Amino acid sequence: MPTGTAAPAPDLRALGNRVEGLLQDLGGAPSPEQTRAKAEELVSLMAQLYGAGLERILGIVYDEGGEPAQRIFDRLCDDDFVASLLVLHGLHPLTVEGRIQRALDKVRTYLHSHEGDVALLRVEGEIAYLRMAGSCNGCPSSSETMKLAIEKAIFEAAPEITDIRAEGVREKASAQKKASDWVSLSEVPELTERGIAAIEVEGTPVLLLQSGNTLLAYRNQCPSCFTSLADGRLEWPQLHCPTCRQGYDVVKAGRAYDKDGLWIEPFPLVTSQGRVQLALPVMA
Repeated sequence: MPTGTAAPAPDLRALGNRVEGLLQDLGGAPSPEQTRAKAEELVSLMAQLYGAGLERILGIVYDEGGEPAQRIFDRLCDDDFVASLLVLHGLHPLTVEGRIQRALDKVRTYLHSHEGDVALLRVEGEIAYLRMAGSCNGCPSSSETMKLAIEKAIFEAAPEITDIRAEGVREKASAQKKASDWVSLSEVPELTERGIAAIEVEGTPVLLLQSGNTLLAYRNQCPSCFTSLADGRLEWPQLHCPTCRQGYDVVKAGRAYDKDGLWIEPFPLVTSQGRVQLALPVMA
């Protein structure tokens, strides 16, 4: 929360004059190197102006907003875009560890639905160290779960983090920052009375399963007979293939009951700010 006392504003007249001078100089710089240097200085000055303005806005909200001010500020921090601006200008009230914890809380519901969990061990420089636990530990999809669900949440909440290293993940122990492949569903289709809906998302067959407030997503394909699971029998948490009758535990990451090494492929699914987002694997 802002302190209520805005930091002294920069010398707006001096900054404005410098910005105007740089704009005039850009077209006449004698070399590409000088043009680049002036452009970088211009960007830095504009960032200072925007940061000072944002800080003054927050200070006014705090001073004049009364009791609703805290709720307003909390909502601003919950907005991914605004929060990134606050981080950029050093105005976010939470430390990097606090922001990572909040990010993990957002995906923890998904992990718990697979009887898994994650804990932040420490932050060293630009690296966050995590520990995976529960069904996520050793599950064939653990590395993908970490890469798609946890990594996305952390990189958005703490852009200064560039690398994630996780204990308890059998295959991939490090996730470098990269473009996300999450897809927002325009709407959640109506599920049958059995709690099942088969949809196609960007060419990928997806099976949505729901019990109460728990919504899960899997590839709509039985790994035993390779047929659709859309007409399967769901007796939570058991899902039985309509063709080969193989049973799977959808709470324990889709593992088969009596066959080691057989799993339905789970897709990370999270709900954030009223949006349902689904992560699909990137095809090489």
